[in-house]
Amino acid sequence: VWSEPHSRRLASFVFVSMLAYSAQDLILEPFAGTVFGMTPAESTKLSGVQNAGVLLGMAVVALFCTVGSRTRVGALRTWTVIGCVASATMLCALAVGSFFGAEWPLRESVFCLGLANGVFAVAAIGSMMRLVGAGRQSREGVRMGLWGAAQAVAFGLGGILGTLAVDAARLLLGSSTAAYALVFVAEAVMFVIATSIAVRLSRTDPE
Repeated sequence: VWSEPHSRRLASFVFVSMLAYSAQDLILEPFAGTVFGMTPAESTKLSGVQNAGVLLGMAVVALFCTVGSRTRVGALRTWTVIGCVASATMLCALAVGSFFGAEWPLRESVFCLGLANGVFAVAAIGSMMRLVGAGRQSREGVRMGLWGAAQAVAFGLGGILGTLAVDAARLLLGSSTAAYALVFVAEAVMFVIATSIAVRLSRTDPE
C-alpha cells in the first residue's frame, strides 16, 4: 500500500495537516488568557466558538458537494485546498492579532479558523473515502488503517509539540506574545505544505 503513490501522498497530507490542526488545539485557550487577558471561563467559551465554526464548515462543504457534485464547485480537491489555505490565513491572522491585544476581534478570528478547519477536515475525509478503492484490490482496509494511523499519530504529536514549542519560544524570545505568534505562523506553514501535497495529489489522481 505504501508503494502506491496516491496512498503515500494522502497519508503525508493527512499527517501534515492534522499536525498543524492539533498543534493549535491545546494552546488556543492559554493564548487567549495570557495574551488577551481572558478569564478561564471566557477562554473556555472560545472552544465552543471554534467548534461552531467547524460544524458550519463541514455543513457548507457537504451542501456544495451535493448540489454541485458534477461541477468544479463540488470537487473535494477544491475544498481541500480552500480549507488548508484559509486555515493558514487565519493562523497568520491570530499571530498578527497577538500584538494588538484586546483591540483584535479574537472571537471572530477563532470562529473563522474553525470554519476553515471544518472545510479542510470534511474534504480530507471525503478524499479518503473516494480514494480508498483506488489501487490494488482487497487492500481497502489497509489503506484506511494507514491513513487513520497517520491522523492519530499526528493528532497526538501535535498536542505535545504545540505546547512544547510555545514554552521553548517563550524561553528563547522572552515574550509570551511573540512565542504564540511564532507558533501560529509555524502551524500556518504546515498548512501551506499540506496544500502543496493536496495539489500534487489532485493532479495525479482521478476525481
